Amino acid sequence: MSDEMYYPSSLLRDRRIHIADGDLATCEALSVLFRLEGFQTAYSLDAGHFMTALDQRRPDIAVLNLRVGAESGLAMLRRIKAMRNTIPVFMLADYPQVEAAVMAIKLGASDVISKPIDTEHFLAGIFEALRAEALAPHVGASRRGGEVYGFAQLTPREREVLQLITNGQSNKEAGRALGISPRTVEVHRARVMEKLGARNTADLMRIVLSG
Repeated sequence: MSDEMYYPSSLLRDRRIHIADGDLATCEALSVLFRLEGFQTAYSLDAGHFMTALDQRRPDIAVLNLRVGAESGLAMLRRIKAMRNTIPVFMLADYPQVEAAVMAIKLGASDVISKPIDTEHFLAGIFEALRAEALAPHVGASRRGGEVYGFAQLTPREREVLQLITNGQSNKEAGRALGISPRTVEVHRARVMEKLGARNTADLMRIVLSG
């Protein structure tokens, strides 16, 4: 990953990531990963501990499994968003769960990361979320207009690709459905993201769901 994806460690000293996952090994591994990048970390193995900790100290980033013990991570996400705060929330999936991932994005999650975790992608998303949070007061008012304009610029084929992608289909599956190659789907997908101003697939899904 290029250096520009990272914050200087001096800016991360007071940034705190709280992880909620019933798997201790996952919590410990992510804590090490984030601390090596300069973050402070905390973790919870159950939802009750996490929500209590949230009341005591608001983290800068929350990482929640879609299932934390007996509790649904989506229910925890709803409670966080109901507090009307701007904490970026990343969801972890023990295995790919398309419907739950779509619901998480609709509820306001920054991204859904499936295990085994691609740490480079994960860190890039976290730094992007911190940047977006810092820039929100400056770009929020203009984003909606850009989205409407972007949708108007999509070709019929790009709209078909967008529909399949947001339904959770892979490039290969979308290509099979449309009778084109996965590489061609990838090209259309890149153009769709560029026209809509999406940084990643999760961002693309947010734009579609809010459109």
